[in-house]
Amino acid sequence: MFDKMTLQVLANHARAAAENMAHTLHRTAHSAFVKETQDFTVMLMDRRGDTFAVPMELGATWYPGLTYGRAIDMVEDYRPGDVAFTNDPYSGHVATHAPDTHLWKPVFAEDEIVAWTGGHIHNTDMGGAVPASLSRSLTEIHQEGIRFPPMKLVREGVFDDQILRIMQTNVRKPALNIGDIQALVGALNTGERKVHQMIARFGKRGFVQGVAALMDQAEAQARDILRAIPDGDYRFADYADEDSDHANPCRLNLTLKIRGDEAVLDFTGSDPQLASSLNVPSGGDPRHTILLVGVYYVLYTLNPRILLNTGLTRPFTCIAPEGTVLNPVAPAAVGMRSLTCARLRSVIFGAFSQAIPDRMPAAPAGNNCIVNVMTRDERTQKTVIAAVNPVVGGGGGMPWRDGTNGSGADAAYLKNTPIEITETEVPVEFVRYGLAQDSGGAGRWRGGLATEMAFRVFAPDTRITARNRDRSFFRPWGVLGGRAAGLSDMIVNPGTPEERTLGNTDTAILQPGDVLAIRSAGGGGRGDPKLREPWRVAQDVARGYVSADAARRDYGVVPGDDAATQGLRANMATPAAHFHFGPEREGYETRWTPEAYDTLTRILASLPIHWRFFTKTEIFRRIEGEGPGAVQRAFDAVCERFPELPRAPERVEAAE
Repeated sequence: MFDKMTLQVLANHARAAAENMAHTLHRTAHSAFVKETQDFTVMLMDRRGDTFAVPMELGATWYPGLTYGRAIDMVEDYRPGDVAFTNDPYSGHVATHAPDTHLWKPVFAEDEIVAWTGGHIHNTDMGGAVPASLSRSLTEIHQEGIRFPPMKLVREGVFDDQILRIMQTNVRKPALNIGDIQALVGALNTGERKVHQMIARFGKRGFVQGVAALMDQAEAQARDILRAIPDGDYRFADYADEDSDHANPCRLNLTLKIRGDEAVLDFTGSDPQLASSLNVPSGGDPRHTILLVGVYYVLYTLNPRILLNTGLTRPFTCIAPEGTVLNPVAPAAVGMRSLTCARLRSVIFGAFSQAIPDRMPAAPAGNNCIVNVMTRDERTQKTVIAAVNPVVGGGGGMPWRDGTNGSGADAAYLKNTPIEITETEVPVEFVRYGLAQDSGGAGRWRGGLATEMAFRVFAPDTRITARNRDRSFFRPWGVLGGRAAGLSDMIVNPGTPEERTLGNTDTAILQPGDVLAIRSAGGGGRGDPKLREPWRVAQDVARGYVSADAARRDYGVVPGDDAATQGLRANMATPAAHFHFGPEREGYETRWTPEAYDTLTRILASLPIHWRFFTKTEIFRRIEGEGPGAVQRAFDAVCERFPELPRAPERVEAAE
């Protein structure tokens, strides 16, 4: 058994090793998306492939509970110096879309594997139908680029040139892919050396036992947090704006069931798998890390000293029915799963907000738009494809402070690239990059402001992909009297006769001189706006965060005029509801009530998987009126129009 002090020393060593891995990758990567935006992970794993250490300073924060075990088992005969890899979302359930290339390396001690080093890099492009490989418009995984099931990439220290040639032939910028992969192999080697140093200090047996103890400690910390939350069932739903191009909302539904030191996240009632790339490939794993990312943020908010490893997933069980957006079957497209994951985190935050309202923030923007440009550089006469910048929205108002501006909460790990670097590497000119006024939800604690960015292109037929475009209709919600945040948008040539609004469209073709302007959503507000101190509102006006009109309208404040402020606030109503969703969602849910969605869920669940999205779309097209009866009538009309539609033996009854 490890005493507490020795266990903490091991935890510090393990995290330091992970940080060293991250710095190795960060400093040697080739693409801006890895070396600047930092869309990568590294980790140390026990001999089963469960993560026991991740960095905190660099990289994405999605994967502290990731397990590589199933992917590891799909490769045979590991030897020292081997590195295996995969980017296939349907093989081993490690990668979750094709651009994420995951690598793992065994660490041997006395001819026995005692640990693994691993991680992923987001490749700028993996081929497929569009530059950068990702678009909501794609409908099957085969359109999203070349995929490699788990296999050896490096054999006893030597790269497999045949695999590299296959990749180079199928991707748009092979030098970036190969350079980033080689940098990740270097990071794994760094981790291997650090593990051997820990074994030298603690002994082989002590190291293995200590790693298991770290997992157990994280589990105990998570269970302590759950025991402090009132038992109950907490239901919450949220929406992505569109389930495919210019179509209907995509609904995620959660019933969070807390009982003592355990919790069940039941996602029954979420939409069927989609004919777009918004599906989340969880494989039905009840503890898949991609379903639990929102839980990690909640746990860390409630205990910033919690150990981040796979042990903290043990008290949680996820239920994601097969054939739904959170558990699709092949060949469903999954490239834009990060958009759905952003909404998934909002759903989890909303459920926990009801359970512990005094400790949870309002909704973050949930709109981490990542912009890629494919264009011709007239200076070098070469084609350039590069990530320009993530456009990340504000954080939700916190229990004790305003939400973070421009880089909020669950997407803050995506770092911005300085525009000087981007303009050096990519032939674009930035004309705007800053914070959007009046975009944060009003509240005692204001929501964080949105980011807005605009740039001009110079070459004909410049292709833009702006993945994860969302929140142009359903706003990030406010809580406890706070107001919902401002919406996102994307506009070509704003303020000119050629202006056109693209909504949630995530691809565009620009011509010389065109300007593309993108704005994220803001963060929701927390607490009654009229309780915000007038001096804070005046300071926001002076900084340009809030306009004078919004100060009067939303906060009842006239800076410098106490009498006018008192008069305005005396006539402001006190909000009563726990959540404020904004007029768009409130109007939508007059027709699509929870009961109507329950009926829709029962209808769709009775059908074969390949009929569900089609049937949902046809029901939405025909529905008239409100409530579950309207859903049933629409379904009956669909059945009449399409007699080929398989029906359950008994008529699906509406929940009147």
